[in-house]
This record gives sequence, C-alpha cells and structure tokens, in this order.
Amino acid sequence: MRSCFLAQVWLTILTLAAGGCLAAQGGYPDKPVRMVVPYVAGGSFDTVGRILAQRLAESWGQQVIVDNRAGATGIIGTQTVARAAADGYTIGLFGGNQVLSMAVRADPAYDMQKDFAPIARVATLDNVVVCHPSLAAATLRDLIALLKRQPEKYHYGSGGHAGDTHFSGALFSLQAGVNIVHVPYKGGGLAVTGLLANEVQIMVVNMISADPHVRSGRIRGLAIAGKARSALQPEIPTAAEAGLPGLEWSQWYAVFAPAGTPRAIASRLHHSLAQAVATAEVSARLTQQGARPMMETPEQLAAFVRESLVVSRKIASAANIRAEQ
Repeated sequence: MRSCFLAQVWLTILTLAAGGCLAAQGGYPDKPVRMVVPYVAGGSFDTVGRILAQRLAESWGQQVIVDNRAGATGIIGTQTVARAAADGYTIGLFGGNQVLSMAVRADPAYDMQKDFAPIARVATLDNVVVCHPSLAAATLRDLIALLKRQPEKYHYGSGGHAGDTHFSGALFSLQAGVNIVHVPYKGGGLAVTGLLANEVQIMVVNMISADPHVRSGRIRGLAIAGKARSALQPEIPTAAEAGLPGLEWSQWYAVFAPAGTPRAIASRLHHSLAQAVATAEVSARLTQQGARPMMETPEQLAAFVRESLVVSRKIASAANIRAEQ
C-alpha cells in the first residue's frame, strides 16, 4: 500500500517535470515563505504544517515560517491568505472549516473557489468518537443508549461554532438519533481540554488530538468515523463495526495560495509538496500522527472542494447549523 502511494506521488512529480511546469525553479523561492495556519499552536493543523514547513525549508534552502492566525473558526487566517500578494510567499494550510464557513453563511467572508489557487491536499485524518471515562459507556452502542435515555443532559465540545468538530458532532447526533448539547470553544485544543475536565462529555475529534489521551485513559475511544480502523488505535472499531454505519467524517489538510498566483510558482509549490510527502521521513511523521499521506493535482483539489461544499450544506440544513449573528 505504501509502495503504491509513493509510486503515485513520484509519477505526479515526473509528469509535472516533463510538462515543463518547473519554470520557476531557478528563482522561487528566494526569500522566506510564510505558511498561514488559521488555528492555535499545538493543534493538528499546526502539527501537520510544521512537518511540511521543515521539509520545504530543507528542500528550498529558505525559511518557511508557520504563522498561527487563529480566530473566528479559521476565518481570520483564511482571509489573511486571500488578501496576501499572489507571489507564492504567503500560502495557507486549510481544511474542512474553510468550506464549512461558506456552507453556513449567506455572505461568506471569502470564496474558496474564487479567492484561492488550489495546490494540493497532502493528508487526511479520520475522526474518532470519544467520551469522558465517567460516562457509563464502554461501547458506541452504550453511549447512544445512554444519550437516548437522557436527552439534553450531556454535552459535546467543538473547536468553534459551525466548524469541523461542530459538524462532526452534529452528524453523529443526526445519525444516532440523539439530542446532545453543543458547546463551542475557541479552538480544538481548548475543546479537548474541556473534555478532559468533564466540562463536555463527548467529542468527534481528529486522531492527532485524541490519541495521547486515549492512550493515557483520560478519554475513551469508541469508534472511528471512517471506513477503516486507525493504525494508531487498531483496537477501536469503525462506526459501522460499532453499530452506526454511515458515520464518516474525515479531517483534511490542503495547501492553497492566493488567487492569481502565477502558474509556474503554483507548479513549483505542488512539485515541492509532492517531493516532501514522498519522503520516508514526512510520510512516517504524518502516519505516526494518525494521518494518511496523499497527493493530488490542483484540479482534483478544486473538485473535492466543490463536492464538500454540497455535502456540508446538506448537513447544515438537516442540523440547523447557521452562522453566528
């Protein structure tokens, strides 16, 4: 499986090189590059961003600065990239929140399809249903039964209103047919801290954030919200295996540049990212975090964003998730 992945990545690199897409290689970058991560330090996006930044810096011989611009469920950092000069020296590491913001706002703060040049999705990460160990729920079926017996008694945390963990928790509620109270925090790390402190009892959160606390016993992992079990926690069943088929919600990590970035520079970025993800070191570091390394074309990323927006709008309508007024 890994050899197939590496072969696909290197085929992408060779195709780009053969097509002459590396015209900018001689000049770009000739100064530090800023990678905007629209979330607080210590979260999963920060972790993935720093893994990529280190490798890109080594490859380019230029500093790649991770700039954490948290706030408004990712909107502040995302706007920072949208408004930056389209010269390749400011890029962003975005994910589901950027699409979800568009799904719930009548007047979005940005347009993912118009304001950015898609470069590549570099990793995906399945979420896991977790609960505080004080709950009398050893399995996902136990948790659902408990929540049905006592509607609105328990709370689920998220990293912010209308963000990725809000949607994942809402999707769980819809599919399980339960009524649990949403508690938004100002960041995913703070939501996990709230779960550890029993301020909230449930989350559907990414494996990077959950894994160390599941291992320590401070939270309980009940089901992977994906098609396959996690290499980090292989004993945790998938949601389908645990009795809730269809609960699938993956977090994803993709690099974007401002719209209007010259094609040669965008191609250079894509080529460098493909090289980085193909290295044994980066691939292993991502895998150790529970992420699945990947590489796709800008066109594939653009199509994925379009499809995600359609799905997100359907969930927002069903769960009555709207932008905060």
